[in-house]
Amino acid sequence: MQSPPPPALKERLRSEMLTRRDALDESVRDQAADRIAKYALDLPEFRNITPVGAYWPIRSEVDPRPLMEELIARGQDVALSQILHPHLSWRLWEPGDMLVKGGFGVREPGPDAPEVFPKALLVPLVAFDRRGGRIGYGEGHFDRAIAALEAQHPVLTIGLAYAVQEIDEVPVEPHDRLLDVIITEAELIRTTS
Repeated sequence: MQSPPPPALKERLRSEMLTRRDALDESVRDQAADRIAKYALDLPEFRNITPVGAYWPIRSEVDPRPLMEELIARGQDVALSQILHPHLSWRLWEPGDMLVKGGFGVREPGPDAPEVFPKALLVPLVAFDRRGGRIGYGEGHFDRAIAALEAQHPVLTIGLAYAVQEIDEVPVEPHDRLLDVIITEAELIRTTS
């Protein structure tokens, strides 16, 4: 029997993994976000990179806000993604800044926030493998953003996930960008990409 093509397989995996991620208790997710932040802050190559691109969490994604606040406290600039479908822009953010509801219901900085071009990205995901393969929501925003930034300068890509989101192998398509590092509440994974 022939296996499904990558897009169909990704869609099936996306559905299964969202169900798995959504089943995690909120207190477990909160504790995981704190442990993930600690791992990220200890990552040597991440220590002095600025600006850092991040995301405002939706659904049951790993909440990067504790990490974002710590990055700012240690002197790194943080920018949030702004969806300009089909692309992403990055706008500087600080705690307390007013956010607006953007594309797909994501909270993001308004158009007056200064645009920057991150040298590191915190990347949300639905599923991952140890090669750095990632399944997102299927729109390709982060893959395009990584490619656009890499055309300007090197970019450290850091996926944030719960350990239960790991799968053996993500079906990778030509447009997919592999991540450099994946951080879960259990470990920091340097990928084999």
